[in-house]
Amino acid sequence: MIHVNAQRLWTTLEMLAQIGGTPAGGVTRLALSEEDRIARNLLRDWALEAGLTCDVDSMGNMFIRRVGKNSTLAPVMTGSHVDSQPLGGNYDGIYGVLAGLEVLRTLNDRQVQTERDIVLVNWTNEEGARFAPAMLASGVWAGQLTEEFAWSRMDNKKVTVREALEAIGYRGERPARAFPVHACYELHIEQGPILEDDAIDIGLVRAAMGQRWFTLTLDGFAAHAGTTPMHSRRDALTAFAELALKVEEIGYHHAPDGRATIGMAQVTPNSRNVVPARVVCSVEFRHPEQAALEAMEFALHQAAESLAARGVTASVERLFDYAPIAFNEACLARTANAVAALGYSSKLMVSGAGHDTCYVSKIAPASMIFIPCVKGISHNEAERILPAWSEKGANVLLHSVLAAAQET
Repeated sequence: MIHVNAQRLWTTLEMLAQIGGTPAGGVTRLALSEEDRIARNLLRDWALEAGLTCDVDSMGNMFIRRVGKNSTLAPVMTGSHVDSQPLGGNYDGIYGVLAGLEVLRTLNDRQVQTERDIVLVNWTNEEGARFAPAMLASGVWAGQLTEEFAWSRMDNKKVTVREALEAIGYRGERPARAFPVHACYELHIEQGPILEDDAIDIGLVRAAMGQRWFTLTLDGFAAHAGTTPMHSRRDALTAFAELALKVEEIGYHHAPDGRATIGMAQVTPNSRNVVPARVVCSVEFRHPEQAALEAMEFALHQAAESLAARGVTASVERLFDYAPIAFNEACLARTANAVAALGYSSKLMVSGAGHDTCYVSKIAPASMIFIPCVKGISHNEAERILPAWSEKGANVLLHSVLAAAQET
């Protein structure tokens, strides 16, 4: 079996980590920033040096193509994203892009001619850190979001996506519209501790969790902290504390796959000697089963209604509903065969995070491949992987893509 050039892959990872590198060893490379432009240019230069082509669409998605024997056949796709979180890690997203580049370089080195073209993609604004929502450009490409909506998104300085694309020279002329894809694979770090804890080489990602986001507004009544007796208070903050514990209970009730999180809360008037009148908070649920998400949302409404006993009213607004994704069985089977042939260990997994391939899967056969990351840490400057993990993941990607690309 052929293997990737592991040292070349690691060197490219180290080089990209310098673009937007932080003193603590992480990276800040926000979508469509100057750092993103430099990284994109380097990726494009490497592709051209390898004899590949590079096209850019109207959302800035980069499509690097290695031509096969029959370009009329639907190509095989792989890739991820170059953008990062602020003060993020060196491997989230970029590992999948550079491992994909290494796959193409390895096929060149071995003079392997595939039946189908292979396309490596760098998706724009996967993280959603600068422009919300996340997975913006893959959503447009897959027909789930409109280009007009995406172009109009603004960062905190009121710069739109369209303006940022033009500023870095990456608004292509070709519309961001899906083309036929035979199979799509995204290689990614796990961003969780399961693979490392279980000493497993590869995660075969069978599904991605659905997500539901909510904003809750709890209204009590502002009152003097010294003169208002405890029994007559309508304290929005203590009601929020009760709600927070009930949200946690909902997550535990739907274990092991359920996730329930309150990540934001704002207290009004936020004064030390006033009984709080209002709390506005976020609630997020994740689960790979639609029925479980329905049950979690129902339980949230029950928890909110129960706060009336405290004299506090609670309104629930659903902001976002992202359905669970089941990945393609044929894609998973190719990867399982590659893992077995390479002699690696693996386990079936569910992704707790959203990824561009979730959108791709709505219009083409797709799946994901995970490798471990140290202590499961991600979206953090401390994010790390080991060179051996990097090599194994890239080898699995190579043989997954190659198997699909040789099918006629």
